[in-house]
Amino acid sequence: MFISTAYAQDAAAGGTAGLVMQFAPLILIFVVFYFILIRPQQKKMKEHRAMLGELKRGDRVVTAGGMVATITKVKEGSDEIEAEIAPNVRVTVVRGTIASVIRPTPANDAAPAKV
Repeated sequence: MFISTAYAQDAAAGGTAGLVMQFAPLILIFVVFYFILIRPQQKKMKEHRAMLGELKRGDRVVTAGGMVATITKVKEGSDEIEAEIAPNVRVTVVRGTIASVIRPTPANDAAPAKV
């Protein structure tokens, strides 16, 4: 009464194969989401954790709030880092709030000119 004849015929004829074909698009969507969204995000988080572990005195960093600072003291075994945001102005920053490390870019003046 409530089941359409097409669904009843499909269920009776190829029960397991029909069920697999119904879940195939859902499985495909999950696989696509994994490779496009989840995996790159996990890789990025791993790189960020490694960057936070490699912080050392003298590094220039950008905090999540957008402040540029120079690290003056790294407290081992703690999540706190002392950073200088202006001359003689030092603040304590939590490691997790460091967004990136500013690496100096070398000038191209040192390369000899090709003739």
